[in-house]
Amino acid sequence: QVQLVESGGGSVQAGGSLRLSCTYSRYAGTMAWFRQVPGKEREAIASIEAVNRNTHYIDSVKGRFTISRDNAKRTVYLQMNSLKPEDTGLYYCAAAPYFTSTPLSSSSYEYWGQGTQVTVSS
Repeated sequence: QVQLVESGGGSVQAGGSLRLSCTYSRYAGTMAWFRQVPGKEREAIASIEAVNRNTHYIDSVKGRFTISRDNAKRTVYLQMNSLKPEDTGLYYCAAAPYFTSTPLSSSSYEYWGQGTQVTVSS
């Protein structure tokens, strides 16, 4: 069992930045950030592998968001720059027990945080 706790959400104007953090209670494999807005499916934003730190991003955030992790601190981060109103949503941290070959699929993840709200105003 891996417990995940997110922090760092908030309200910001378009063009601003936020950094989300997610602490995890024990070893986790691939980790990811997901976003959900009312009426839509939860979508993957970015993922990072545990050992080689390979990352994957959806096209809409490439060049603006950066996922990273510090295994010693058991924390994964999502640095979000040049935020847009369409980035608004509830952001979830997710962890797989081991490496997954489908890191942008929600079905690859077993553990989820409670979510942190990000609101970007125009």
